[in-house]
Amino acid sequence: MTDTVKINRGLKGIYFERSGVSHIDGTKGELSYRGYSIHDLATQATFEEVCFLLIHGDLPNTDELATFDAALKAARTLPEPIFEIIRATADGHPMNVLRTAVSALAALEPDSRNTGEDAFIANGIRLTSQVPMIIAAHENIRNGRAPVPADPTLSHAANWLWMLKGEKPSDDAARLADVDFILHAEHGANASTFAARVTIGTEANLHGAIVTALSTLAGPAHGGAAEDVMKMVHEIGTPDKAADYVKAKRKAREAVTGFGHRVYRAEDPRARHMRDGVQKLGEEMGAPEWYEILQAVVEAMKPYARHGLNVNVDFYSGVIYQLHGIPMDLYVPIFAIGRMPGWIVQCIEQQRSNILIRPLTLYNGPEMRSFVPISDR
Repeated sequence: MTDTVKINRGLKGIYFERSGVSHIDGTKGELSYRGYSIHDLATQATFEEVCFLLIHGDLPNTDELATFDAALKAARTLPEPIFEIIRATADGHPMNVLRTAVSALAALEPDSRNTGEDAFIANGIRLTSQVPMIIAAHENIRNGRAPVPADPTLSHAANWLWMLKGEKPSDDAARLADVDFILHAEHGANASTFAARVTIGTEANLHGAIVTALSTLAGPAHGGAAEDVMKMVHEIGTPDKAADYVKAKRKAREAVTGFGHRVYRAEDPRARHMRDGVQKLGEEMGAPEWYEILQAVVEAMKPYARHGLNVNVDFYSGVIYQLHGIPMDLYVPIFAIGRMPGWIVQCIEQQRSNILIRPLTLYNGPEMRSFVPISDR
């Protein structure tokens, strides 16, 4: 049997379900949400519109958006015990604190136990607003500051920066955060999304699936690229050293962080929007050297593009966060803020025609053997 069964390690190339949420063409470097190009959404829509689109299937009209936005803003509250949990775990990694707090919300909020589609939407809206609150509260608490209350007059992205830093962001900074969230909102059956769907396959609730997704995203092979890119930029130091850095990495057969993707063979279509944002923000904040280092690395990597080693979205994200003065260990939690609507709608899809996800493993251990009593071993 071993000779007749094909093993697709990592389930690479395996279609396990149909989905009407996002479409990825890795060869052409294309991404769309519900039939809308990521380029149109990143340049013309808000994160709130994209959330509605992903969850409900169509772009909202003015009244629908106002109602949806009001629901998101009304959900900007946390039970007091969550702040106590954050204080108790203040020294932990932000992803561990976030996962713990979301798990606690499942116990503290009775509605989290409901598993119908309407409940998933209601709980999803609430979690979408609560996740950035948890991250910002932890950042303030671990630095000896009081959590910054949410501002109901601000957009989702602007409110996140307000809660994190205690100062109103510029329109350009808020818009760049908005675009960042849009670009990370959904991306097919990636590791964390698949893990969330496996959880829903057991008929668990949404909070349980989000805890699973957060646990999976925390792994450096999935969510850690932006942080690694920033470490690389600091290591390079100046643009003139980028070519030697790349040459040394390739000679040692080591990966250059921020290049290549499990799905895309062409350039990640999300990257261009982050690239433009880094350049503009760097100039605005008087630190153009970060962008210059990144572009020097891109230039040095051009000979390897034919092998599928093109720049991905996380290549630019880390520098944006750096320019905002955001600590590196918050980069993955920020990814989670943007990915919330994608996880939610994938869980809804899974629930609509639910089935227990149970793949097989091909046994390659010892043949059947006789049990030997411990006295004779």
